Amino acid sequence: MMNLLKQIVESLVAKDAEKVLELTVQAIQQQIAPRDILDQGLIAVMSIVGEQFRKHEIFLPDLLLASKAMYAGLEELKPLFARGEILTFGKVVIGTVHGDLHDIGKNLVSIMLKGAGFDVIDLGKDVPPERFVEVAKKEEAKVIGMSALLTTTMPVMKKVIHLLREQELTGRIKTIIGGACVTKNYAVEIGADAYGYDAAKAVEIVKDIFSKT
Repeated sequence: MMNLLKQIVESLVAKDAEKVLELTVQAIQQQIAPRDILDQGLIAVMSIVGEQFRKHEIFLPDLLLASKAMYAGLEELKPLFARGEILTFGKVVIGTVHGDLHDIGKNLVSIMLKGAGFDVIDLGKDVPPERFVEVAKKEEAKVIGMSALLTTTMPVMKKVIHLLREQELTGRIKTIIGGACVTKNYAVEIGADAYGYDAAKAVEIVKDIFSKT
């Protein structure tokens, strides 16, 4: 078992998506616990890769290649998720706010959250405030992540938080905001629960939120 998981790790480090897929199928066929495949294989490496990216030891193309390899394995595990054989750390709703079409940073956070073992519901870009809240309620997500690049779209984040307050959901659904124009002071001003100045920090904060709920 350990040898096969080790091979998955080595293939992920090598960013070999085809090999990761092949080995994940073998692991499932050999009835290795899906949680072990995820934790000791796919997620273990993505945690290392995420930390390397945070320290600028690798760069975005490397991270994207590693993510592609991880997704290859995740695709085989998805049916097991659906049957409840694998539990994720929890659900996170993420999106770029209404009026803003920039999504590179948001996509990076989404990739790294998935790599950390979260079930990420990515709403894409230009997302209205009501959509964030509606989906978070429906999916029973514990965190809403919002991104903005334009100062003109930042007030949408405040509207989302206002909606959560109106519906008395602020205790159940936490908010984290980020983006080039966003600051920690703005997060405090609008009542967001957290501010992620980069993708790695955002993942760290989300992990902390889930550990306390």
